Amino acid sequence: MVGDNDEIFGAPPRKPASSHEIGQSLDDLSVQELNERIAALKAEIVRLEEALSVKQASLSAAAAFFKLGESN
Repeated sequence: MVGDNDEIFGAPPRKPASSHEIGQSLDDLSVQELNERIAALKAEIVRLEEALSVKQASLSAAAAFFKLGESN
């Protein structure tokens, strides 16, 4: 077993390939890999925008609540 021999002989453990790292070199990526990363990043942007929207709504609701409670 190759994995077992690597551990026995002290080879560093292999890191799983990350989907994308900001600023990394793109020279060795294929067109398919680039398209996959673009799709993954677009999905992450949608997820971040949804989280932002929820947080903004929460802040707006809190601001409206505390404005109502102000005495003039």
